[in-house]
Amino acid sequence: MSKPNILLILTDQHRYDSIGYSRDYPVLTPNLDRLSAEGASFTNAYTPIPLCCPARQSLLAGRRPESFNAFWNADLVPNHELPPTEYTWTKDLQDHGYKNGYVGKWHVNQQHSPLQYGFEDYVSEADYRNFRAAEHPEAKFTQGWLGETDSVPLEHTRTHWLADQAISLIRRYAASDQPWHIRLDLPEPHLPCQPHPRFLELYESREIPEWRSFRDTFLNKPYIQKQMLLNWGMENYTWQDWEPIVRRYYAIISQLDNAIGKVLDALTALGLDENTIVVYSADHGDMCGGHRMMDKHYILYDDVVRVPLILRYPGKIPAGSRIDSFVYNLLDLPPTLLEWANVPAPPGFHGKSLTPILDGSPAPGWRTEVVSTYNGQQFGLYNQRMIRSAEFKYIWNLTDIDELYDLRQDPEELHNVVDDPANADLLSELRLKLYQELKQHGDPLLRLDWLKRQLTEGRKHYAPSPSFGLFSEGFQHV
Repeated sequence: MSKPNILLILTDQHRYDSIGYSRDYPVLTPNLDRLSAEGASFTNAYTPIPLCCPARQSLLAGRRPESFNAFWNADLVPNHELPPTEYTWTKDLQDHGYKNGYVGKWHVNQQHSPLQYGFEDYVSEADYRNFRAAEHPEAKFTQGWLGETDSVPLEHTRTHWLADQAISLIRRYAASDQPWHIRLDLPEPHLPCQPHPRFLELYESREIPEWRSFRDTFLNKPYIQKQMLLNWGMENYTWQDWEPIVRRYYAIISQLDNAIGKVLDALTALGLDENTIVVYSADHGDMCGGHRMMDKHYILYDDVVRVPLILRYPGKIPAGSRIDSFVYNLLDLPPTLLEWANVPAPPGFHGKSLTPILDGSPAPGWRTEVVSTYNGQQFGLYNQRMIRSAEFKYIWNLTDIDELYDLRQDPEELHNVVDDPANADLLSELRLKLYQELKQHGDPLLRLDWLKRQLTEGRKHYAPSPSFGLFSEGFQHV
């Protein structure tokens, strides 16, 4: 059998609980649900970092971004990018006969395009902006980060235009005798959400349920979380204020699902289904009102670190599989895809192939925890490291109170129990496991002994923080 083709679809800021197959919130994604039914969906897929640039850099390198000094979004903090001299697994595919094409959001390096990272074709967001300006010069967005509808015809929206470019590339590559890998990177549902009216109409008569985490009081939580609401000017937003924003988030997810459906239908029409690996995931999630917050900064709640992950590969993955093992979407995909492409994987990957767990059963020695990191951005630098198991989540906040959540009793992460003496032994265990993981992958924060001792010796001070805002009494800010 010939080498498989690879279609890797990555979106931006898609929460795990906002996709149909998660069976959680009422978001309509019939095409992604179909993909899940034909392959495997992962219930515990986590990003190594919930930030656009370093997440994408991590995917290309197959390593944690801090290991190659990528900490922040490069458009705000330059010179912290993945240089083209670094290893990328796409170059390995190219060296083994693959044609590689890239469509959509890049956000890896401001000076170098995908053409310097093993791709031979590139359709960019700038190409779409030029198309839109020429076809619809009158179509302007005016409502800022909170979003609005898009007035252009559906086929001229960004989701569908980029999908059409990917389809054109698939058709061209399919005419050759080479295997291909196409990356379709859709910028949605990143705020501001600007859905076409056709998809907003799907939700206009529906009740949008309040996020279960919405009534967070921030009692005993880091100061930065309360400050985030002030930064965005949302400290007094009610659910009635948030509901139309979340409605647009749902709608743009349904719109991108529709665009992806077009690409999947094109694969079928070309007879490529059986020998094409299809992957769907996201770089990270989005608060979108969860814990009353906007965007994704200064927190490591599941809202932003837990993401959808779907794999379809007929003959290799049993249809309808649901996999509960802990995986990294961006770190585990490179060794998995190289294995299926029969390309030797380098020894430096920080993830591992998913093939041992694709039958749904736990593999011996498979990880029981995941680690995600954050290094601050936009409103100041604020370093965080997280370790999460099925039962507990511990977050090391280097310059504030740590967080510990008992997910058995508190799945929405509302109650920080880090200062409960009953959790002392558990806390020490999680800190040691986090330390070992960070040390193994060369996290630069461990170069300083006075920081390292926070984990190895538990040298942290706890100062309870008062409750805050809409669901507390007597809130004032100056």
